[in-house]
Amino acid sequence: MKIQGNAGSRRPVETAMRSALAALLGTAALGLAVGTAAAQPPVSPAGGAKKPDQPQPQSPPGSQAPPPVGPAGNAPPGGAPVPSPVAKRAIKAKPGERLSVDRVVAVVNDAVILSSEMMRRVAPLSADLENVSDTAERKRRKDKLKSQVLDEMVNEELIVQAANESKIDVAAKEVQSALEEIKKQNTLDDNQLAEALRMQGYTMAGYRSDVRRQILRMRAINMLVRPRVTVTDDDVRARYDSMNRRSAAVKRIKLRHILVGLPERATEAQLAEAKRRAADIIEKIRSGADFARLAASESADESTRYTGGELGWIERGSIDTEWEVIVFAMSKSEVRGPITGPRGLHVFQVTELERNQQKPFAEVKEQLRNEIYRKEMDRQTRLWLDELREKAHIQVKL
Repeated sequence: MKIQGNAGSRRPVETAMRSALAALLGTAALGLAVGTAAAQPPVSPAGGAKKPDQPQPQSPPGSQAPPPVGPAGNAPPGGAPVPSPVAKRAIKAKPGERLSVDRVVAVVNDAVILSSEMMRRVAPLSADLENVSDTAERKRRKDKLKSQVLDEMVNEELIVQAANESKIDVAAKEVQSALEEIKKQNTLDDNQLAEALRMQGYTMAGYRSDVRRQILRMRAINMLVRPRVTVTDDDVRARYDSMNRRSAAVKRIKLRHILVGLPERATEAQLAEAKRRAADIIEKIRSGADFARLAASESADESTRYTGGELGWIERGSIDTEWEVIVFAMSKSEVRGPITGPRGLHVFQVTELERNQQKPFAEVKEQLRNEIYRKEMDRQTRLWLDELREKAHIQVKL
């Protein structure tokens, strides 16, 4: 049985429900499920550096949609809590019966992550690996995937533990609200949801526990990381001004040049002399000499020397990257050089330029504020996770 996710594609229940919950927690329902913060940061008073109420983070590190099964203490597919290693009872095999024994793949402080939990997370991500014909390469990619998934699960467990230490809780009605939204997005009733979960190896109780843990993680990030993030009006204005100055804002330029020629295998002395000549040309232009006349007398480019060195309009992406980075960062009338080319050294001048149309600050400031906030929230979340890892006892047993 398959259900439909947000994007309208058909996908397994595991992926679809993860996407549905991630969308639920990252967008409109985030205030209900995670916290009470506004979806957008308010505008600070003019010139003020007041710390705004920031928007909710969207999928920060360590806050992925709920894993099918959490570490020790959460409900596995069978619905019963995973006992700690010392509490596991001895299991005796009947004559001729083979036992499948789960194993611990990571210890995070006093919690464990089981291989079955990790593999359930890996399974929907590794389907494409079956198309890799080389056995060794397929194994290498799968091992890398398992390592990445396990690393994310360790982060998730650390966040849950931090939430518990801070006495952060999630009410049952919040979990139910999230489940109702998942059912609504996938057009499922209670029985259909339970059946879809069963076919993927879940119980309703186990999935409910995972949903709760996801809400708990998002709430912990909201309450413990969000206070570290501040975006001021000055930050937004600086970002806007930087965008205006960036070379990427230039659409095309009108360029001319003077070529100081060099032989194919120039000696050190010839190169030094060419650099001296180029520097002398640049100094003359900056002192007021006419570029076109200097091109006619000094340029080795026969195709442009008598037309003032004109190269015409240059579109972004139409010349070598090394040259584009230089000339598209130039201002109108600016002269730069010497710049090495296949035929010698070039002195460039931009005579005209066209910029991409930039919207007024008032129209884009809130969009820029949100972009700055999301990036800083991601950065602070990663730093926070690094701090949690430094203080934690983590043992990986892959």
